[in-house]
Amino acid sequence: MTTTRFGDAWESPGFLLWHATLRWQRAMRAALDPHGLTHVQFVLLASCWWLTDHGGPPTQRQLADHAGTDAMMTSQVVRALADNGLVTRTRDAADGRVWRVRLTSAGSKRLRSALPDVEQADVDYFAAASTPDVVATLKSLIG
Repeated sequence: MTTTRFGDAWESPGFLLWHATLRWQRAMRAALDPHGLTHVQFVLLASCWWLTDHGGPPTQRQLADHAGTDAMMTSQVVRALADNGLVTRTRDAADGRVWRVRLTSAGSKRLRSALPDVEQADVDYFAAASTPDVVATLKSLIG
């Protein structure tokens, strides 16, 4: 028989984080469905906006690094966003291997529309916990 140091699965921080993440993802999906965006699409649009606002249009690699997403998956999602007219992908003038990503006006509009709903879903989800404490704890977990 396998043993565990926890008397119950609900005492395991990893198990609890797993379930909390699943519930939070459901809340994000519900907030984003009316906007026709997946959570990954939203994160990449928001990251593109933030990075552009803080230094110019990001490379696809910078976008993946900022969002914490896999480079290959980022490439696929960015291509889909481009196909839907929400971003443009252009080759970097200095390095033809590099793609620069820019929000289109439609992408900016969609992001501005979705952002308040996502932020409200966060507020609602984390209302049971002290938000500054939750943020500090999560920051300590990701280093």
